[in-house]
Amino acid sequence: MLTHLKQESFLLLAVLAAIMAYPLEHWMLHSGQPVALAAGLVLIAFIVVASMRVAHHAELLAEKVGDPYGTMILTLAAVLVEVVILAIMMSNEASPTLVRDTIYSAVMLDINGILGLAALMGGIKHGEQSYNDDSARSYSVMILTAMGVSMVVPEFIPEANWKVYSAFTIGAMVVLYTLFLRMQVGPHSYFFSYSYPEKRRKKDPEEDTESVNVPLSIATLVFGVVVIGALAEVMSKTLDLGLEGTGAPPVITAILVAAISAAPEILTALRAALANRMQSVVNIAMGASLSTVILTVPVMEAMALYTGQPFQMAMTPVQTVMIFLTLIVSAINLNDGETNAIEGMTHFVLFATFIMLSLLGL
Repeated sequence: MLTHLKQESFLLLAVLAAIMAYPLEHWMLHSGQPVALAAGLVLIAFIVVASMRVAHHAELLAEKVGDPYGTMILTLAAVLVEVVILAIMMSNEASPTLVRDTIYSAVMLDINGILGLAALMGGIKHGEQSYNDDSARSYSVMILTAMGVSMVVPEFIPEANWKVYSAFTIGAMVVLYTLFLRMQVGPHSYFFSYSYPEKRRKKDPEEDTESVNVPLSIATLVFGVVVIGALAEVMSKTLDLGLEGTGAPPVITAILVAAISAAPEILTALRAALANRMQSVVNIAMGASLSTVILTVPVMEAMALYTGQPFQMAMTPVQTVMIFLTLIVSAINLNDGETNAIEGMTHFVLFATFIMLSLLGL
């Protein structure tokens, strides 16, 4: 037990930060804008630390069960962190566009950032990297459908009918996710796996030398999400106050939320790419994007129906163009079962464009 506590020292620091944040909340919110902004950034750092530990235990569980179940656990853990932070921030009267901007930012970060950087670095080191192209096609078409239904079509729905369409969106996302799960863990699970040469398997015994305590990892993962929720409660208030009137683009908060949940995935994907395991990268990047849309949308739409206050889910014209560019490029790049540095660079340029547009407030 003592050894486990020592391993979780960073998570314990996050717990300590949460314990201190609540008594100091009033002081942080009434000591001026610079103090509030600094406090918000510090709390974000502790949230990232806690999310890294959540991802670590998700990764241990993933290694235990193997692909495609493993990457599903990783992406679900990241989306869970994102949903918890979003739900708490929206309950504190955040911007009505926060949910939309966070989902948009997460897709940009996952596909163009994570996949692009991983394919670029992996391509420079290994040249062409193979994966199962069935998975990429399945992910792409489902992401396009989910985002079209939940974030493009709402632009044309009359305000008087938002509740009806919101309920329809929830049902559509549940159906899509049910089908996705059946494909990923059922008869079509081979879509999301790839057989690597036998020499890649020689490292497995060494990787498994540290036995995985499944109940303990699950308990720590859940506890970590609770800690993240507690930190997010105070962080959302201090960050909103700290950014108020600074001229910072509204999407900055959304990018921060998306980056917090994606931070552990970035490290996992880069390690996989450098180890020439591109299938894991595709599953993480595309799977996280799909899970973000399919899981976040129904939860937040249900929250909107419960409160009676709709969120602005329809993307702006610039966001719509960037999403379609991203999905078209990914459909072309991920159609032949091999990635290379050039394909990685195309996605990374799109990611840089997304950052530039965000800084311009577009």
